[in-house]
Amino acid sequence: MSPVYDCRDESQLLSGMRHARQAIGRGELVVLPTDTVYGIAADAFNARAVAGLLEAKGRGRQQPPPVLAAGVATLRALVAEIPPAVDDLVREFWPGGLTIVLPAQPSLSWDLGDTHGTVAVRMPAQKLTLELLEETGPLAVSSANLTGMAAAVDIDSARDMLRDSVAAYLDAGPSETGIASTIVDATTLVGGAQPQVRVLREGAISRTRLRAVLGDLLEPDPVDDTVAPAEPSIEPTPDAEAPGP
Repeated sequence: MSPVYDCRDESQLLSGMRHARQAIGRGELVVLPTDTVYGIAADAFNARAVAGLLEAKGRGRQQPPPVLAAGVATLRALVAEIPPAVDDLVREFWPGGLTIVLPAQPSLSWDLGDTHGTVAVRMPAQKLTLELLEETGPLAVSSANLTGMAAAVDIDSARDMLRDSVAAYLDAGPSETGIASTIVDATTLVGGAQPQVRVLREGAISRTRLRAVLGDLLEPDPVDDTVAPAEPSIEPTPDAEAPGP
């Protein structure tokens, strides 16, 4: 069985981070904590590793994973443009539970699946994972669960589902919120005839908080003022089921 490292123990933390870095460098998968739910991660620029991530979850290319970034500098490198309204969202909600979908930087050589030229990016508010991202670069990350099952909010749940499809498990205790990130589609803010931000999944960040930043750029609220919850996880594009942490 793949090893579990209790990262609340300093000695296990050092070993776990080293094992995780090496595994990602070899194109293998790692389960790691985020501030929302646990995620299964792969090198975003290793197409074989990303395909392995989707296979481990039982997903296809039509459900590409989002990408976790260490900060705004990485976001700027991954997307074609950051509109002013997205800058405002990032200042207000990053690091934290907001995933933002934008047109991807066309010069990047990667294959996350059928993204239709977009990428979903989030900066998690989890110190351990941010430190790993600083060393590995952007990671493709989806919720640590099998498709159709609840996202893992602790390491045991993730391990029960994913087992040896993952090279290492980093345990930081139960997830802080257990609520998946909110995902917004901001692609029409880049050259769109009718700029508007759409909520693909309402999670950790409410529509009320989004509207306080975006005003009329946010799509009108649904009539019943609710959004049906999607599987708590880490990933999507405008045309895919929401699957990220």
